[in-house]
Amino acid sequence: MTQNQLTGQYEWAKSLYREHGIDVDQVLEQLAKVKISMHCWQGDDVRGFLFKEEALSGGISVTGNYPGAAGTPAELRSDLEKAFSLIPGKHKLNLHAIYADTDEKVDLDQIEPRHFQSWVDWAKAQGLGLDFNPTCFSHPKSADGFTLSHSDPAIREFWIEHCKRSRRIGAYFGEQLGQTCVTNVWVPDGYKDTPVDRLAPRKRLKSALDEVFAEELNAAHNLDAVESKLFGLGSEAYVVGSHEFYMGYGIQNNKLVCLDAGHFHPTETISGKLSSLSLFTDGILLHVSRPMRWDSDHVVTFDDELQEIAKELVRHDLLGTTHIGLDFFDASINRVAAWVIGTRNTIKALLRAMLEPTDALRQAELAGDYTTRLALTEEFKSYPFGVIWDYYCDKMGVPVREAWLEEVKAYEQEVLLKRG
Repeated sequence: MTQNQLTGQYEWAKSLYREHGIDVDQVLEQLAKVKISMHCWQGDDVRGFLFKEEALSGGISVTGNYPGAAGTPAELRSDLEKAFSLIPGKHKLNLHAIYADTDEKVDLDQIEPRHFQSWVDWAKAQGLGLDFNPTCFSHPKSADGFTLSHSDPAIREFWIEHCKRSRRIGAYFGEQLGQTCVTNVWVPDGYKDTPVDRLAPRKRLKSALDEVFAEELNAAHNLDAVESKLFGLGSEAYVVGSHEFYMGYGIQNNKLVCLDAGHFHPTETISGKLSSLSLFTDGILLHVSRPMRWDSDHVVTFDDELQEIAKELVRHDLLGTTHIGLDFFDASINRVAAWVIGTRNTIKALLRAMLEPTDALRQAELAGDYTTRLALTEEFKSYPFGVIWDYYCDKMGVPVREAWLEEVKAYEQEVLLKRG
């Protein structure tokens, strides 16, 4: 498609939306301000660089052996740069603690900001923000499935210290980059079979979190989040950090509550939770993923739930207080392509939600005119938002439609397939 054709279609589509009071140019300006936190662990199958010899644990499993997984920080950054170059906008990178870039032999309770300095320097050069996560899995001290709620005080103290240091690293990221870092605490603690005592581990987890968060940090540099899960491999019967536990803890202690789309019952969605949670918290952390039966971390597709999440964020003006991150890992396909597909779909869903006649729909609803509400909702499903998306990608200097795939395939031949 020529530039003139693209512009002509855009002007035509704009005129259709303008009839319903939607300023498309303004929408695109708003969309460009939204930052998605893209997760580093898709690029190397959640291996990291501190303990490569450790097997994945904590309910985490990656399937597939597609060639080209990153094996060094430099390789991972190269792959990330390729992915970001194909995604419209300036965004953030979400790091786990095991991705420290250092030649030192350092354990998780010893990590410091200097072990991540190369990531800070790289993020500055790329114009990106950084988010952070303590890594409470794939470690000898998490081998029995417990970390912050462990019954052994020494092991529990190890993980408390790790999370404390992770918060300081997050604050360093925020200070250095001028973009607030969200440091998210997730632990895999739980039982494979039905426990007798559900309360004691939760008491220990609550006490441990109180210690972790005791140090006051500048909220402009670091925001704390806590993340629940329904179950995992090895914790099928009971997870200490349930949704109810963390929702209560987050609200009581002014922490971001993380809603991960894949951490609930297979038929349970998070879109309907957003408006309720927004009434009781100053912000929300989202991990946008795609659940499929019991596996929670498939590449994000442009499905109904993704679009419902986007609509809730836009309709209720929650984008300013919601931190959107991705969380999936698939080793059966090109890893760079997985990043591009998931991130572009998330941005695309937000665009479609912004192009909805929200005011007209709300007015019809308040007036009890449910006929108009349903009619407009259905008609707008076939409005030409794809034309707007194409124009936006071109305007932001990234490939239009599936043209990005050619670049990924070329990168695979030139870079990924040459790795050992």
